[in-house]
Amino acid sequence: MTGNGSCGIPGGQYPSDCEVTEGLRQRAMSRSGQDERGYAWRVCLPRAKEIQLLLLDVDGVLTDGTITYGNSGTELKSFNIKDGFGIRLLRESGVEVGIITARRSEAVERRAQDLKLAHLYQGVGNKIEAFTEILAAQKLTPQQVAYMGDDWLDLPLLSRVGLAVTVADGVAEVKAVAHYVTRQAGGRGAVRELCELIIEAKGQREELLARYLR
Repeated sequence: MTGNGSCGIPGGQYPSDCEVTEGLRQRAMSRSGQDERGYAWRVCLPRAKEIQLLLLDVDGVLTDGTITYGNSGTELKSFNIKDGFGIRLLRESGVEVGIITARRSEAVERRAQDLKLAHLYQGVGNKIEAFTEILAAQKLTPQQVAYMGDDWLDLPLLSRVGLAVTVADGVAEVKAVAHYVTRQAGGRGAVRELCELIIEAKGQREELLARYLR
């Protein structure tokens, strides 16, 4: 491989560090392109482009729905690291993220702090009230908000947001109202998939990816 005149030394016998990095970048771009995305993904891009805030349920979305109790009665939850990094990337793109959940857990509070989430509503019986409060505080319209849920409790909110999303193992009634159903299950990368959808819709995928290939 020889230099190309703009990256490395022209005529060199081996690729320069610059050329290697550029090759990796191009391969990563290709692997993450639309050729791996389905029709539903492409159809949702216009909706996703308008999103300024992503709200998430917890059990069955950020987790796989399993609840474990320790010997002391403490509730334990497991979170997916790829979901967490997807949220970080989404925040870097300018979209805030929050949680609205019917249950209350110290583990969720800690996870929200770790991810620097803008909103955390726990023990919420009526998610619409929390949603309305957030809209007023942030001066957003429902069309600028995405929500991901997986069960009946999420139906009222899913029917009001600009981008309604559920996980691969969400219940049938939720899938029926969702604009997009992820390929991944809850707690297994579904949130990361949604974050990437919004990032791609805003045309920021390549810019964000390039930051990690320097």
